[in-house]
Amino acid sequence: MTAGVPRGEVVTAAPEQLDVLSVARAQVLEQGVGLSEEQVLEVLQLPDERIPDLLELAHAVRMRWCGPEVEVEGIVSLKTGGCPEDCHFCSQSGQFPSPVRSAWLDIPGLVKAARQTAETGATEFCIVAAVRGPDKRLLSQVRDGIKAIREDGNDIQIACSLGMLTQEQVDELVDMGVHRYNHNLETARSHFPNVVTTHSWEERWDTLKMIRAAGMEVCCGGIIGMGETLAQRAEFAVQLAALEPDEVPLNFLIPNPGTPYENYPVVEGPDALRAVGAFRLALPRTILRFAGGRELTFGDLGAKQGMLGGINAIIVGNYLTNLGRPAQDDLDMLDELSMPIKELSKTL
Repeated sequence: MTAGVPRGEVVTAAPEQLDVLSVARAQVLEQGVGLSEEQVLEVLQLPDERIPDLLELAHAVRMRWCGPEVEVEGIVSLKTGGCPEDCHFCSQSGQFPSPVRSAWLDIPGLVKAARQTAETGATEFCIVAAVRGPDKRLLSQVRDGIKAIREDGNDIQIACSLGMLTQEQVDELVDMGVHRYNHNLETARSHFPNVVTTHSWEERWDTLKMIRAAGMEVCCGGIIGMGETLAQRAEFAVQLAALEPDEVPLNFLIPNPGTPYENYPVVEGPDALRAVGAFRLALPRTILRFAGGRELTFGDLGAKQGMLGGINAIIVGNYLTNLGRPAQDDLDMLDELSMPIKELSKTL
């Protein structure tokens, strides 16, 4: 029986007799069972000439288990810079000499950003703050901001990304009507201490479990290209699958000036496409979102390949401290690919 396939669901030939994509076709496409860590690693090691086959299968998996719709999201930074944590990829850390300085967005600015996001056709608006975790001032501003967005007549679904939480803070966000919470694990558990030293992978995991238990949707992903091995990318994919997140934002490292990773190489297109396909095969039922770094890593052609290789969500416009593509460019791309934008849920 193939590793990762539940008892009673048998692939017809032994794994050693089948190419990993043949195994994945039976296991993931037909049965909806994500690949194991060993199988994900095999996918990440496929030669370049197999990438089209991988992307074709990943797209078929996305279409079968998620459907054709694409979820479009915009994000805005409520509190930028000055973060006390030392996440080595992040230009918002106060511990590094990056050019980003601490700043707050006022409530009218937040309402304007939400309105502009909704006008693109996006169904999700994420309020982000560069903090270890929210204090009373920040939570109060989030509450006031959500109230003002609703009073503006905007019914867009609101997500938050405010760092690590206590149970009391989780309950407060639920009370505010926050639909989804983003808290990235960033990388494999085995690699995390090389990326962050001021808090642990387990602390992030605990926040995510509280979010899940409280009934909010869980958004949890990470960044490809932070010095991890292919084996650690595979480890990360199955650790995310174990969390059963509603959404996985897939970022690719932007070597921001002033950070410890400023001289790291940009992830090459073929490696990025292998990662996209592999993560889809590990997470067949999850929203897999193109996020930061895709413009640098893929360019226009690669972005289309990714959208046809398992991606079914996208962040439009700018990121927190980095420029993205104009939102209209992404909307035009989705139209060209005949991919419908997900409508705002009538139940939320």
